[in-house]
Amino acid sequence: MRIDARGMYYRDLNKMIHQAVKNGETEIVLDNVNGQRYIGTGINEKVRITVNGVPGNDLAAFMNGPEITVYANAQDGIGNTMNDGTVVVHGGAGDVLGYAMRGGKIFIKGNVGYRVGIHMKEYQDRVPAIVVGGTAGDFFGEYMAGGILVVLGLNRKPGDPLTGDYLGTGMHGGIIYLRGEVERYKLGKEVEVFELNEEDEKKLQPFLEEYCAHFGFELEEVLSVPFCKLLPVSKRPYGRLYAY
Repeated sequence: MRIDARGMYYRDLNKMIHQAVKNGETEIVLDNVNGQRYIGTGINEKVRITVNGVPGNDLAAFMNGPEITVYANAQDGIGNTMNDGTVVVHGGAGDVLGYAMRGGKIFIKGNVGYRVGIHMKEYQDRVPAIVVGGTAGDFFGEYMAGGILVVLGLNRKPGDPLTGDYLGTGMHGGIIYLRGEVERYKLGKEVEVFELNEEDEKKLQPFLEEYCAHFGFELEEVLSVPFCKLLPVSKRPYGRLYAY
C-alpha cells in the first residue's frame, strides 16, 4: 500500500496507517513525509513501513514489532519506550533516541544528538540496541539501566570527538561500545573504560554486520579501528545524595 503524505495532518496519516495494518497490509510506503509525528507508534503487527521524507518526533514510539526504514534524516524521540521491532534511518537523527527503550533495534547511519539511550532498560529476554554510525552528542547513555549502545564514528572529520560530554552519566546497567578512544574528562563519574573480551566480540559483531548490511559499509572497515567499552562501576550512582 502506498500513501502520499504531502500536506497531510499527522493524525489523519496515522489513522490511515493503523487502518491499513488492521486491514492486513504488511507493506506500507509513505511518500512526501514532512514532519508528521508518531509514525509507527503503538503498532504491534509485523509490518514494514518505508518512509520517504523526514518523519517528525516519536517515530516508532511504544512500537512492538514493525520494521521502519527512513530514507532521509529523522527528528527527536525515535523509539520512545519501544518494545520490539527495527528502525533504520539512512541519515542523521535528533535527540532523546531510545528513551526508556525496552527492546528492538535502532540503526542510524549518521550522527545523533543529545541524550540518546537515556533510561534504556532490559526486560526479561529483551535487550534493546542502538547503533550510531557517526557521532553522538552530550549525555549519551544517561541513566542507562540495560541494553547495548554503539558509536562507530565513521566518516568523522579529524579532531571531531566521538561523543559529547557527560558520557554514561548515571549509568547503572548495560554496555556502551565505542569504536576508538574516548577522552576521560568526557565520562560520567559512574563509568569506566574497559577492553573488549571474547564475549563482547561475539555480542557486538551481529550488530555491526546488520549495520553494514543496511548501509553498504564493509565490516572490515568498521573493525579496522579497535573498540572499547564503558561499564558502570556503581549500582547506585546517586544513593549517597539521598541517604542520611
